[in-house]
Amino acid sequence: MKSDRILSLLGLSARSRNLVSGEFSTEKAVKAGKAELVIVSSDASDNTKKLFSDKCRFYRIPFYLYGTKAELGRAIGKDIRSSVAVMDKGLAETIIKRLENS
Repeated sequence: MKSDRILSLLGLSARSRNLVSGEFSTEKAVKAGKAELVIVSSDASDNTKKLFSDKCRFYRIPFYLYGTKAELGRAIGKDIRSSVAVMDKGLAETIIKRLENS
């Protein structure tokens, strides 16, 4: 298990109620224009990756593949999660900077 700044920031987002997880909630946040950043686990299904990459491109929301389902879930204190959406702009920008530099 890697100790990881990005996963810590996702945990912080979850605790501050600025994060939704799971395909349904993530997609809802994207369509509602509430998501500032979407992260999908690198071991998610190809269908899930394509769904979110297409949706995020359409709605102009930053989209990244990162971590595994288990890591994403653990970071936010839930079971395995293949997708999460960060709703806070400041947190999203901080996470994007880390993703760009990793």
